[in-house]
Amino acid sequence: MKVLCFSSFTFAYLDRARVLFATLRRHHPDWRLVALITDHPPPGVEIDLSAEAFDQVVWFEDLDIPGGRSWLFGHDVVEACTAVKGPYLLKAATEQPVDAVLYLDPDTALLNDLDPLIGMLGQHDGLLTPHLLAPETTLEGILDNERSVARTGVFNLGFLAIRTRGDGLRMAQWWNDRLLAFCHDDIPEGLFVDQRWCDQIPAFFPGFGIVRDPGYNVASWNLSHRRIRFGADGSAYANDAPLRFWHFTKLGPVGEGMTRRYARDNVEVYEIWNWYKRQIALYRDPRIPERWWYWGQYADGRPVAREDRLRYRRDPELQRRFPDPFATGPDSYRAWLDTQHG
Repeated sequence: MKVLCFSSFTFAYLDRARVLFATLRRHHPDWRLVALITDHPPPGVEIDLSAEAFDQVVWFEDLDIPGGRSWLFGHDVVEACTAVKGPYLLKAATEQPVDAVLYLDPDTALLNDLDPLIGMLGQHDGLLTPHLLAPETTLEGILDNERSVARTGVFNLGFLAIRTRGDGLRMAQWWNDRLLAFCHDDIPEGLFVDQRWCDQIPAFFPGFGIVRDPGYNVASWNLSHRRIRFGADGSAYANDAPLRFWHFTKLGPVGEGMTRRYARDNVEVYEIWNWYKRQIALYRDPRIPERWWYWGQYADGRPVAREDRLRYRRDPELQRRFPDPFATGPDSYRAWLDTQHG
């Protein structure tokens, strides 16, 4: 089976993406690996992406999304990097000579091969991984994890796999349409970027399967039910299943605090986290600011406030009047905003 695997990220996450693609290349040297980048390097910083572990770079501009910069302005960095997953998944499924397309978040890393997933795609047109595989047994776990899933979605879309046929292809078209229009972080309105939409996939697309193997998508939110250990040969296991990939979400105090809360005395968890942090340090480019995003600022470098994005996104008249909202100058959206604030 010919497989394409892609990840969506900005240059601020290049270090994480490098770890992901290095582990993908190690375990699956025959897969086609694609970096989907909604960003540009900081001014004066040259990055030779031809030397990276991925085979191809697809830029936001390559997706030909209707509205282009106007559409992009209506999204913050998380919304944008999530929303473009839909258009590229459809593009890859319909334009690339592959049988399956996988998506992995840039802050994941493989600790083993994903061959069993490819086997599952022989029986299903698509695959999803739930955040949780078992009910929590403590009030703390219910509040942290089950309640969070109720707000943000049953399935973790840091992973998705489809066959380029049947329900896989139908889902890709549906997902493309929903993410172009509604990939917003707006929990009060029932939206959490792509995840709440995907709660409906098992109902809409019966060809999809749910991966219940604890070795996939291990993360802080499911460690209360996944005991990690190492075998005699150094291989990692989750509940005696080979540990396939780990989702190192929120690298730093938040992610590590949640991990400590649920890993407790499972020291192997901390060994894996320490390995990942060493890899990140190895691949980090000090020239890239920690929160860099080219599309996070107007043309003159002034940051774009979230309320400015929301106002523009919700008003078709502003979109018609200012087709390039990143521009500055006397007839720009920014200048108009200044008059409103004054």
